Amino acid sequence: MSALSGVGTGLHAGLLLARGRSEGIALLAVPAEDEAASAARSFWAIALSLPAFVALHLLDWAQSGLPPHAGHRFALDLLGYAIGWIGFALLSHRLALLLGRGARWPRFIAAWNWCNVIQYLMLVVGTALPQLLGLPDIVQQTAWLVAMGWALWLEWYATWLALDVTRAQAAALVAADFALGVFLLGLTGSG
Repeated sequence: MSALSGVGTGLHAGLLLARGRSEGIALLAVPAEDEAASAARSFWAIALSLPAFVALHLLDWAQSGLPPHAGHRFALDLLGYAIGWIGFALLSHRLALLLGRGARWPRFIAAWNWCNVIQYLMLVVGTALPQLLGLPDIVQQTAWLVAMGWALWLEWYATWLALDVTRAQAAALVAADFALGVFLLGLTGSG
């Protein structure tokens, strides 16, 4: 499979999962000897999500004003973005092993990576559209909460399907990812 077709398949899988369609996981199925390459290829999602990450910062700054030392703050946030992404991949591998799901981890991490692209897009739309339309703050906040809720649900759904764990175990993995993100926000001073 070429890198480009792998990206297309991964994004299609993420979109299907975002719509609650379990066949998104089946799209990520590859022969056992190709699982490591497929999982590695899915990390292209980091670069594909970067424009949305930048857009979210710009939208925040458009609303709240440029923070002091914006360049320094943004560099720390970029570092947190990369550390959080790779850090959760490493943490999830260890947790999958502890849950007896190590063999399913490559498909899980591919699903998680591609779903991250969709999650970032959801958050940008949920943030940008109400702002661009000049909607009241309560509508903007509600749109952001809906987008965040959908993003968390998507991660939970993909985790549950890809690792074939209990619903509670999937929720615990999502909570671990969320906690890592909150920790890094606090560490970089962005929270």
